[in-house]
Amino acid sequence: LNSLSTHTHTHTTTTRLMKDSLFQECVEQAELALSEKEVAIGCVFYNTQTNEIIARGRNSVNASKNATRHAEMNCIDDTLRWCHDNQLEPDDLWPQLDVYVTCEPCIMCARILRNLKFNCVYYGCSNERFGGCRSVLNVANDDKIIKEKKLEFVYGIRERETINLLKTFYSAENLNAPDGLRKVKKPRLDLGTKTTITTTTEANNT
Repeated sequence: LNSLSTHTHTHTTTTRLMKDSLFQECVEQAELALSEKEVAIGCVFYNTQTNEIIARGRNSVNASKNATRHAEMNCIDDTLRWCHDNQLEPDDLWPQLDVYVTCEPCIMCARILRNLKFNCVYYGCSNERFGGCRSVLNVANDDKIIKEKKLEFVYGIRERETINLLKTFYSAENLNAPDGLRKVKKPRLDLGTKTTITTTTEANNT
């Protein structure tokens, strides 16, 4: 019994450290986005079967002048290239992947992740304006909206830190705004948000 307990504790600790490491990768991507004058959101796709990172991405909306170039979308494109290089079918890979991202996926990204049948999404702060997992519209696992496999999610990971990254971006001047319309943005996020890690099941019961 003691041996089993020790093994379980070791496994749990290892899993937690691994997830911490993966989320740190997301934070680093978000910091890179911030340095590039992009919305500070970073993302990682992790293969739960092979224990490897398949893709890293960050927002590139301003650089690309394309409003769809979110961190998740860039990771999807990188994964498609990875599958091509490794002669694998993307549809066989998606269900093996976990998504780690610093901010709740928007409605567009959440819909695509569910459609592709990703395994689970782990994210930091909520997206009160465009969130597609629970904040605005729950396209991730609401059967009334979509009749497909639910997209499980866990939220509230390093929430305060991910909020602060976004506040830093929104407090700076938007150099991509037209001349004459540039102004200092005011932070739109509330640091008073509860900083807890919550699972899909808990979210559905609130």
